[in-house]
Amino acid sequence: MIKLQDITKVYQTGSQRLEALRSISLSIRKGEFISIMGPSGSGKSTLMNILGCLDTPTSGEYVLDDDKVAGLTFDELAAVRNRKIGFVFQNFNLLPYATAWENIELPMLFNGKSGKKRKARTTELLKAVGLYDWRGHRPSELSGGQQQRIALARALANDPPILLADEPTGNLDSKSGEEIMAILTGLWKSGRTIIMVTHNDGIAARCERIIRIFDGRVLS
Repeated sequence: MIKLQDITKVYQTGSQRLEALRSISLSIRKGEFISIMGPSGSGKSTLMNILGCLDTPTSGEYVLDDDKVAGLTFDELAAVRNRKIGFVFQNFNLLPYATAWENIELPMLFNGKSGKKRKARTTELLKAVGLYDWRGHRPSELSGGQQQRIALARALANDPPILLADEPTGNLDSKSGEEIMAILTGLWKSGRTIIMVTHNDGIAARCERIIRIFDGRVLS
């Protein structure tokens, strides 16, 4: 499903040159549950941005479902993201003045789904994460665990085959974190490919494979 070959990412600011990624090569099979680990500044976020088509590499090849995406335009990358990738962030990134329902529905609006389909899918997802009765609440009226469940539902709105999760339990207490991991595990068992950044060794150990990054390189 995913193949990176000699991916390098360089940031140039004036005379300063920073190699965030250095000749990264790796493959991720369809249906895998992967964790990416490494210290701050190791290149994890840059790697996730490239995997998620939020950024492009300076050099190297990225193949996603047999399509070369490394050289696509901004609009072309956006189309790939909308069809194939869902995102979950440590800080939830929910729209603060939108209700839980509206936050989940928004990606489907961008995808051109009809009102009937949006209503059915939003209802299905709210029930799946156990928050249908909270559909009219805004993020400030929800706990951290509830916000992350809404964020997960939003990530699944367009039924993407790939889910990228950046520290999805990082801002949660242990009980809420366990609830999120249970949902992620269920999604993986249902066939989704999940790629997760985490600093938690216990959570990483629950994944099929751990990719360790250091100074922009894959250690193992």
